[in-house]
Parts: sequence; structure tokens; C-alpha cells
Amino acid sequence: MADLEDEDAGERRYKAPALEKGLDILELLAAESAPVTLTGIVNRLGRSHGELFRMVQVLEFRGFIEQDSSSDGYRLTDRLFSLGMQQPRTRNLIEAALPVMRQLTMAVGQSCHLALHTLGEMVVVARMESSEQLGFSVRVGYRRPLHLAASGAVLYAFQPEDVRRRWEELFDPPLSDKELAEFREHADAVRERHVELTPSKFVAGVTDISAPVMRGGAAAAALTVPYLKKLQPAVSRGETAQLVRQAAERISAQLVEGDSRL
Repeated sequence: MADLEDEDAGERRYKAPALEKGLDILELLAAESAPVTLTGIVNRLGRSHGELFRMVQVLEFRGFIEQDSSSDGYRLTDRLFSLGMQQPRTRNLIEAALPVMRQLTMAVGQSCHLALHTLGEMVVVARMESSEQLGFSVRVGYRRPLHLAASGAVLYAFQPEDVRRRWEELFDPPLSDKELAEFREHADAVRERHVELTPSKFVAGVTDISAPVMRGGAAAAALTVPYLKKLQPAVSRGETAQLVRQAAERISAQLVEGDSRL
């Protein structure tokens, strides 16, 4: 009985109701494509107006959420994203990647971007515009489910099996057994050839070419060129795929050197 009481006391000691309410609000807004009013937040979280009013005000004051003037609803700002970018490992990754990305865009005449994994999705954390007047690029912060993006397939492909399984649990909505089996098979093929080259699932005329940036035996990021079909391309898709892979390997080598100095 004493052990059970100690265990219950331990559970109570580690509860932080106010923090949990704040995290619930952030997680709710992160999953919404449109602003949500305070009443909507209250109803969806099943809490009272009084419980959440001050929490929403504090989150807004600290810059984590903002109110949309046209709807009075709340949405996330990029503050959480910015905090993540300040992590030394992420900052060092981007610092190492940007010069190589610039060289890559000049070599292939296309834009490129760098993506990381977050909560079952890929998110773009850095980009480099095409060196030519015509190009296609995506903004920093752009995200898509792993299984719907070349970057996502690359990030997933170069992970240990236990990490893959954890990421699969984050897919929202979950994949069917058939869809998951097909994604796993595709990822294994990407791992074999060490580069992904596939038509974009979202933009006609664009081929996504992606390769892993490795750190510690796993993909820390994916380097991707959204290859825009031009009437007179100076560099073919096949040549671009080789250059993307080589660029990703150069970034990986710099990460190894940087980690060894820490």
C-alpha cells in the first residue's frame, strides 16, 4: 500500500496542469489550417473558458500564437520553429549546408532546399534560389507528410528500423497497411540507389531530386532540387541527381568534421 501511495504521490508531483493546457493549445493550433477562435479552442479541448482565457493571452503575449484580425481566431506564429532553428546542431547543419547549396544551384541552374523531419512530416529549413532567372522554389517552413514528399522518403529511408516505426506512429492520418507496405518498399529502393528522383506529387513539370545528408549513420536532413523542366536545360535530370548526391555527401563530411571538434 505504501508503495502505491508513493507512486501516486510521484505522479502528482510531476503534473503541471498549466503547462499541459498551454501545450494542448499549441498542439491543437499546429494541426489546424485555419485560425481557431477562443470558443473553438475551449470546445475542442473540452475545458472551460476560464481555464483557457489567460493561457491564450499569455501565449499571445509571448509570441507563440497570434490573432487573425479578420476572424478573431488564433494561429501559431513561427516562434516555435525559430526556437528549433537555434539548436546548435541544427544551426551548424544549416551553416555547413548553405555554401554547398549555393554551389549546387549555380552548377545545375535550379533551386534547392534542405528539409528535416518533424512529427511525421518533412519541413524545409533552408533554401537557395536558382542562379537563373527561371526557377521553382519552396519557402522555408513548407511541410508535407513524409510519404508524400521526396525529402520525406529520403529522411525515412536512411533511419534505423526502430526510428522508422516511431515515425510511422506519427503519420496523420495513419496509412493503411497497404499504403504503409508500399511506402516501406519504396524507401528501401531509395536507400539502395542513395538518391530519390520522382515526379512531384503537387506541381506538374517538376521532378523532385533528393539525397540524404548523413550524420551518425542516419539521415539528418534531405537535400532536394525541385527540377523544373525547361525547353533547353543545361543540365539533365540524371546529371542533376549525381550533383545533388555529391553535394549532400560534402555537407555530410563537414558535419563529421564539425562533430569531431566538439
